[in-house]
Amino acid sequence: MTLLVAGLAIFFAAHSFTMFRGARAQLVERLGVLPYRGLFSLVSLAGFVLVVMGYGDAPRIPVWAPPPFMRHLTMLFMLPVFVLLVSAYLPGHIKARVKNPMLMALKTWALAHLLVNGDLASMLLFGAFLAWGVVDLVAVKRSGRSSVVAEPLVAYDVVAVVIGLGIYALIVTRLHVYIAGVPIVAS
Repeated sequence: MTLLVAGLAIFFAAHSFTMFRGARAQLVERLGVLPYRGLFSLVSLAGFVLVVMGYGDAPRIPVWAPPPFMRHLTMLFMLPVFVLLVSAYLPGHIKARVKNPMLMALKTWALAHLLVNGDLASMLLFGAFLAWGVVDLVAVKRSGRSSVVAEPLVAYDVVAVVIGLGIYALIVTRLHVYIAGVPIVAS
């Protein structure tokens, strides 16, 4: 569990640093944009690797037993996640309406997974991502850095929905077992 906690601390320390716009600007000025991005990426990647290794090695200590219907609720909650992720990069009506589709996707993903994982390691992992998503959304709103889409186009929304649902279908039917070691649909 130590690796998981260390990884979460490193990953979120790097991402939380970006909330401190003045300190971030000073570091970018001192290092330069590309070296800063490289350092940020390396620290984030190190934290992410530790999270993956730590979660994989963590003992499954049961905290609560999710009822079977939660699996269906999780599947429903996951439907918009990949659409939101894709729309974060496309100037459509989804991005204009949601303002922060990446953070909404992150929070929805974390909440959905908290519903079906009742062990301590899962609660740490998904609970940390959910909490960080809430904190970051508050920071983004306070700073006024929310996404602004001047002229949203429906075509981008169509692309986001098609690609997002395609990714969802691939993960549900094939990839989740490789990503998380747990099949969603029995073959």
